[in-house]
Amino acid sequence: MRFQLLGPLALADGPDVVVLQPSKPVILLAALLLHANSTVSADYLQRAVWGEDQPATARAALQTCVLRLRRLFTKHGVTGTSIEAVPGGYRITAGPPTLDLLGFRDQVRRATALVRDPEAELYTLKDALSLWQGSLLANVRSDVLHRDEVPRLSEERLRAVERVCDLLLGLGRCGEALVDLWTATRVYPGHERFHEQLIEALYRTGRQSQALAEYRRVKGFLLDELGVDPSPSLRQLELSILRGEDLGAGGAVRAAVEPAPAPASAPAPVPGPTSRVIQGAAVSLPAAAPGAGRVPAVPHFTGREAEAAAMAARLTAPPPPGADGQRPLTVLVSGAPGIGKSALAQHVAHLVRDSFPAGRLLVRMTRADGHPRTADEVAAEVGAALGPGRAGERALLVLDDVVDADQVRPLLTPPDLAVVVTSRMGLGGLIATHGGWVHRLTAFTEAESYALLLAALGTERVEAEPHEARQLAALCGHFPAALRILTARLLTRPGLRLGDAVDWLGDDPLARLTLTDSPDHSVSGLFDRALGRLDPRLSEAFLRIGAGPPELLGEAGIADGPEGPDGTKDHPPVPEDVLEQLADAGLLEDGPPGPYRIHDLLRAHLRRTVRIRNRRTEKV
Repeated sequence: MRFQLLGPLALADGPDVVVLQPSKPVILLAALLLHANSTVSADYLQRAVWGEDQPATARAALQTCVLRLRRLFTKHGVTGTSIEAVPGGYRITAGPPTLDLLGFRDQVRRATALVRDPEAELYTLKDALSLWQGSLLANVRSDVLHRDEVPRLSEERLRAVERVCDLLLGLGRCGEALVDLWTATRVYPGHERFHEQLIEALYRTGRQSQALAEYRRVKGFLLDELGVDPSPSLRQLELSILRGEDLGAGGAVRAAVEPAPAPASAPAPVPGPTSRVIQGAAVSLPAAAPGAGRVPAVPHFTGREAEAAAMAARLTAPPPPGADGQRPLTVLVSGAPGIGKSALAQHVAHLVRDSFPAGRLLVRMTRADGHPRTADEVAAEVGAALGPGRAGERALLVLDDVVDADQVRPLLTPPDLAVVVTSRMGLGGLIATHGGWVHRLTAFTEAESYALLLAALGTERVEAEPHEARQLAALCGHFPAALRILTARLLTRPGLRLGDAVDWLGDDPLARLTLTDSPDHSVSGLFDRALGRLDPRLSEAFLRIGAGPPELLGEAGIADGPEGPDGTKDHPPVPEDVLEQLADAGLLEDGPPGPYRIHDLLRAHLRRTVRIRNRRTEKV
């Protein structure tokens, strides 16, 4: 049996949770649990239960409340925890396994000890915050506790949230930090540090105008509501944004390549000439001795075990005999938008970090607007980042979101360079001319989807409703991007049952698979941007295929579309070269049925797009 104090006061026994009804014994229980393992004076307990105006019989009534509370424990099978009468008052004993408040504090202490491992610290703090289950003591009607205790507990949580956001920004995961920061700044409008973090995250994700608008908003609030100016750090942040300064040099660089923690006796390395940011992408070489470079692990990375193992083996394999002057090793990760290509590439780069003492570089090959960067631009900056004098030591280059082979070829020159390319395109021409291995990703298996939900939401929450968790994964089509968005939404609503989420998501998956406070993070937006990259004629053909019957992609349906009542073709055949181009762009998957198929979420998006366009045409 476990006491849940970080939300409505409740008793939990495995997946079964009993939220206690408001009563004076419940107030007494809350007051004792807030000071578990300590003596709580009878005077304080009386004030908590009856307020400042206590009845003359308060002392006797308190004893009655204790008796009722003990009967409540017996009714619900509470064992191992008892209320003791001690000189001066009462005491309840509990530990981290039996009281969520103590579990939270224990996890926060563990996180503090992991300060030299930011990924481990981040995961530990997130586990701690997952214990909070809604409005604090919502069913405990005590003015004294809500006045004296709730603000103190809320401050403990805010410090943990603030540290989580600091860690996310330091690791370069600004988009992930935005999920928490939008909520935090609206709930706590006077908390300037949250606003500072939000503005930085917006700016570093390429949303300068939104960042400045957010600064003006918080400045207006502080002046109108509190009569004070923004803090010096907020004003300095605004100035840095107006100047176009690179705020990622100390944070975004660490997101892709971060020097390993220094020994306890040495100061942390300071980013210097060996750290570079290329067009907002993290690029760095180790500032310490060879082998010190480090790429943080991808959060909640699950699945892709076979692909990760094969890529790691190929990247670390010794060169064949007599391979002097050979072309650099190339590994291509391709697949649909949102299928997890970048996550796999960065995860593998983390796994093989010790094999690349000259450094690991991550370069995003498209700008924020989706347009590709030129090969010459990237080649010059990568050359400057690598620099001379590597003395034969190997470096790893991760080229993320490559648009075409011409972007890559000029970079494949140093023989001691290994290259991982991620692209929605098949890039067959690159493989034909330069060789390499191809890993084409598809949707997760059911087991991989379930493992992701376990990792992201926590074992306790998922295994309490395993059937519903699998239903959610199925509604997401086992599509990694959809699962990531879903888990982000569920993490912001820790009190929402997975069963309720199934009904909510099933009503309209496409509309619900979006982050309302960050519209750029949505399945529909992801697909729209992918269609926007296509040649308009190719895009039109794809919309026609997606809105048409599934038979269009069958073995015979491609050439022989179904006939209408008048004998004409309702759906004229799609040329095979068009289908091949769409498959090469990652938008058609291999069958069965037939040689091609469209992912269910993508087909639903295409049909919705056609319906919206038709309605607009009808109105005209």
